[in-house]
Amino acid sequence: MQTFKIEKRYSSEILIEGEAETFREFVEKNKSNLRGSNLSDSNLSGSNLSDSNLSDSNLSGSDLRGSDLRGSDLSGSDLSGSDLRWVKIKVSQKEELLKALRIEIIK
Repeated sequence: MQTFKIEKRYSSEILIEGEAETFREFVEKNKSNLRGSNLSDSNLSGSNLSDSNLSDSNLSGSDLRGSDLRGSDLSGSDLSGSDLRWVKIKVSQKEELLKALRIEIIK
């Protein structure tokens, strides 16, 4: 077992601290509690983050390949520069995902 910490997005204050075998496992165990977290540049490939609270979180530069984000709250989060190949989302999340990627849709 290893000890892991997740800091808040806008400060170095600890948001969550605990033990797990891997960082991915630690994030999955705390997925309902990740609002406002700093997960930038994290390797979370293949993670089950379905129904997680990632609102206002920094996930920029993270590896999320093959992760399940269905039902996750991505509002206000930053996913710029993240690897999102083969990520699963619900159709209802597409607008939120585009905003998190900093993509503007012109009508």
